[in-house]
Amino acid sequence: MTATCDLCKLLAAPPADVLVWRDERLAVILVDEPGYPGFTRVVWHDHVREMTDLSPQDRDHVMQAVWAVEQAQRATMAPHKVNVASFGNMTPHVHWHVIPRYTDDAHFPNPTWGAQQRAHDDAAIAARAALLPALRAAIIENLK
Repeated sequence: MTATCDLCKLLAAPPADVLVWRDERLAVILVDEPGYPGFTRVVWHDHVREMTDLSPQDRDHVMQAVWAVEQAQRATMAPHKVNVASFGNMTPHVHWHVIPRYTDDAHFPNPTWGAQQRAHDDAAIAARAALLPALRAAIIENLK
């Protein structure tokens, strides 16, 4: 753990509504990103900068969790597309973003950090947020 790392701090005491699943190596957390219910991160427990700093077995473990989250999002939320990304420029700690995307979301087809294309559709966001309990259950089931 690194005292200045936001992800290390979060993993030390994750709020119950944020933490979806964890094992001895990683955690799956929901991200409170306005307009993007279901935005999820898969976060490695140890403060590791790059995927290649992990053993091949640990890299496989991370990616199996990423694919399990994507599969759960597709099954429960029916997005048009799922964006999967790992950056770490601001927080150099191995983590993956798994983001369900819809043609009516505010940024589509741009990335969620790109130029906004339209106003948020509050009714669509509320309908997607209502799916979060089912998403949590599907992620947990996929990671058993």
